[in-house]
This record gives sequence, structure tokens and C-alpha cells, in this order.
Amino acid sequence: MASLVLDLDQHAPAQLTYLANRLAVGAHALYREKFGVGVTEWRIMSLLAAEAPIPAARVCQVLGLDKGPVSRCLAGMEQAGHVRVKPDRDDARRRPVALTGPGRRLHDRIIKLELAREEKLMTGLKPAERKSLLNLLTRLRANLATLAQ
Repeated sequence: MASLVLDLDQHAPAQLTYLANRLAVGAHALYREKFGVGVTEWRIMSLLAAEAPIPAARVCQVLGLDKGPVSRCLAGMEQAGHVRVKPDRDDARRRPVALTGPGRRLHDRIIKLELAREEKLMTGLKPAERKSLLNLLTRLRANLATLAQ
């Protein structure tokens, strides 16, 4: 009986994982060198720039990260002065997080480089193809919840 073997070039999860890993490793090295932050800090900053103040649980939910690494990362970012974490007046367990002024300025420096990296990645794709790719990725992300079943 022959065993099954994945054709990794035609296996969507393998291709997505490879792409995501290469993007994350490259971003981490570049951002650490130029700005003193890693890719996790950048992901948190970009989320906080889009919607803040938010609790750490929301960061975990959106970024798909575990509570422990997010908590440690936020503590380091708070110590560096990039975020502020304040207890909620109505619920002491809830601690909304937001960028500080210096954190926002750092975000604004990094985003320029991030957008340039995205443009290089998308080179060769027509505007309609870019839109289609983003639509497909959004639909795939919506399917993630079914994988746990």
C-alpha cells in the first residue's frame, strides 16, 4: 500500500506557511536592526494604530497569538515607552492598551518600510489581481474556524 505524500508546491497551507514564515523572519531582522523592535511588536503596533485602546485579549484574537507571548511583549513595549496599559475604570481585570506618542511615531516610521516591502512583494500583480488575492486571503481566514472542528 502506497503512503500519501503532499505535493508541497500544490498544497495551499504549505505555500501560505512558507510565505508567512519568510515574510516574518525578514521583517523581524530588518525591524530589529533599524528600529529595535521585532515583528511581534510591529504587529501589535499596527493593530493599536488601527484600533485602540483595546484589551490584550483583543490583540491575541486578531493576531492569533497566545496570551503569554503577547503579555511579555506588551510589558517590554510598555517599559520601552511605546504603549501604555491602564486598568479599566469599570473592570479592573480589563487593561486597555494604546500607543503612546513615541510609540505612534515609531509606528509611523516603520509603516513606510512595511508598505515598501508590500509593494515589492506584490510586484508583477495587476491591481485586479491584488484585489482578488486579498479577497481570497480574507475568505481563507474566515474558514480557519472550521479547522478546529
